[in-house]
Amino acid sequence: MGCKALRRARKHLGRRGVVLLILGVGKISWGASFLVDPPEPVGLQLLTQACGLRHWAWLWIACGAVTAGSAFARIGRDRVGFIAALVPPTVWAVAYLAAVVTGSYSRGLWVAIWYLTSHVGVIMWAASVPEYSVPKPRGQRDEAA
Repeated sequence: MGCKALRRARKHLGRRGVVLLILGVGKISWGASFLVDPPEPVGLQLLTQACGLRHWAWLWIACGAVTAGSAFARIGRDRVGFIAALVPPTVWAVAYLAAVVTGSYSRGLWVAIWYLTSHVGVIMWAASVPEYSVPKPRGQRDEAA
């Protein structure tokens, strides 16, 4: 019975919804880690000048909640989830790039590239994939013909 419920949920969410749910839960978890055990703010001086990392954690959590919640939106109405998913890693990438420019964190260039590729790039790619464009699996195509 559990597998049937999972299949039904997977069908309801669709491919884009599953991605949004995974991204949302990940962002919420990352934000929560800043609340539970905040790391040293190395390279994040641009952010910590405005407020502490505990406050910035709420950006991750709020955007993660919007992203996860958008997973349940109808196809075509999930755009806000992808936009929310882009905000925290983009903010972090800008902060790390600023740290490189000011000379306060030379490793920030590589961290910024990591955020821009493995986060921003993947989110933008996932947002561009239409839900309905993938051909049916081989067995289902043969049955339809």
